[in-house]
Amino acid sequence: MNKEMGIAAILAICIVVLCIGMMKQKAEVLLNFAVRVVVGAAAVYFTNDVLAAQGSGIALGINPASLLTIGVLGAGGYGLLYGIMIYQSF
Repeated sequence: MNKEMGIAAILAICIVVLCIGMMKQKAEVLLNFAVRVVVGAAAVYFTNDVLAAQGSGIALGINPASLLTIGVLGAGGYGLLYGIMIYQSF
């Protein structure tokens, strides 16, 4: 194997390792987003049940926009959405 082939092989291996690392990171981000959406949807459902049992008129809809907000922002998005609903009730 000559010098150029050795350099090309090393570069190819480095690129493959970087691609594997990027795919692992993207999978972790997507899994984190999915977990936030599922937990957020459950939290909204149970919070709506508790508020309905207390006779409150505040209820947050479970729709793509609210799930996207909770998925991206996490617990802060959950609080933000209910904060907006409380503000609108005044």
